[in-house]
Amino acid sequence: MSALHHVRAWTDGASRGNPGESGAGAILRADDDAVVAEVSVYLGIGTNNRAEYEAVRAALVRALELNAREVDVYMDSELVQRQMTGVYRIKDAGLKPLATAVQALAARFDRCAFHHVRRAQNPDADRLANEAIDNAVHSRRV
Repeated sequence: MSALHHVRAWTDGASRGNPGESGAGAILRADDDAVVAEVSVYLGIGTNNRAEYEAVRAALVRALELNAREVDVYMDSELVQRQMTGVYRIKDAGLKPLATAVQALAARFDRCAFHHVRRAQNPDADRLANEAIDNAVHSRRV
């Protein structure tokens, strides 16, 4: 596969109950806005913050699989964005391993930046995170 120099990854995590059924979603776009990948992962029972980190992690893994060299990650989780940019300390012991994993993945790119966006600007990733939960719940009922 030829390398994509740059991708934009829109990520979101969802948890119904917090903790509750949770999922992660991400949509990756090339510079021309073409969708190059979608990720929708059911995570089981977990918190929203865990789901947000898992969404970022899944997006970065997919960007590496696409051979991207630079990535801009957009998320509506201000907490995760500020933790990844060093504005906030990571106090939750359960989130530290996830943050470390995301930081290790981010270091594999020539450039990786984390951006906060409003929830209304992130509908595709939100849809994918919720579809993961819906599909898992539906498959258990069938």
